[in-house]
Amino acid sequence: MWPSEKRAGAVLSFDFDAEEVWLAEDPDNVHRPGVLSQGRYGAKVGVPLILGLLRDVRLSATFFVPGAVAARYPERVEEILADGHEVALHGYTHRSPAALSAAEEEDELVRSLHVLRELGVDPVGYRSPSWDFSERTLALLAREGVLYSSNMMDDLRPYRHEGSPLIELPVQWMLDDAAHFWIDAKESWTKKISTPSEVLEIWRGELEGVCGLGGLFVLTMHPQFIGRPSRLTMLRELIDVMKARDDLWIATAREVAERADAVLERSEDG
Repeated sequence: MWPSEKRAGAVLSFDFDAEEVWLAEDPDNVHRPGVLSQGRYGAKVGVPLILGLLRDVRLSATFFVPGAVAARYPERVEEILADGHEVALHGYTHRSPAALSAAEEEDELVRSLHVLRELGVDPVGYRSPSWDFSERTLALLAREGVLYSSNMMDDLRPYRHEGSPLIELPVQWMLDDAAHFWIDAKESWTKKISTPSEVLEIWRGELEGVCGLGGLFVLTMHPQFIGRPSRLTMLRELIDVMKARDDLWIATAREVAERADAVLERSEDG
């Protein structure tokens, strides 16, 4: 599954949601600039800081971008592309495919493809805004030539979806920064915001375990959360640990999916 002399793979991925998370949660949030400012931070401050960090460590990442965000912040998408990173699909709005009608789901995918292609993107990957599918999602993605999905939590290694050409790059909530850092002010404030050191301990431990089993380590991060100064310092420390491992291949999601597709095809043909 991995290049010669590598035992495991890793992907740094960022869900560039901006305001769309809060607009999908409640359309009335369009009238609440304070609420939306949480997402705007990601576009205004988080993405530039993340791009600077990635330049410093000389790594390429994958950014999953809703079509509406790409339309609202085309200059950010252009900056991401100019730095050599992958841009992939993340819905048009941030609504779950499972909550959409067949026509709505198709429209979201087609509109997203159009917006990203207009910006010079060749999107081959898809992450659902909710890590959830409808019964139509895989067929829609395959119809549009999408190569991979990064949504499921049922494995440690890339695999091909049964009855579909799509490659799956598995994810996990413990490797998602939102699970540790997101507070919803409308709900209880009893949830503790994790410290960067706590999250670093979790992520380093999982990295060690995944590498030991020859799996794929997919970090899912959001510019509005990971893009805070103390958390970026933590991410840089983790990246240093990752780069120090001779047995770890750090690549974009597209690169991992293309390799997995080729390896699995040979296995299937054999």
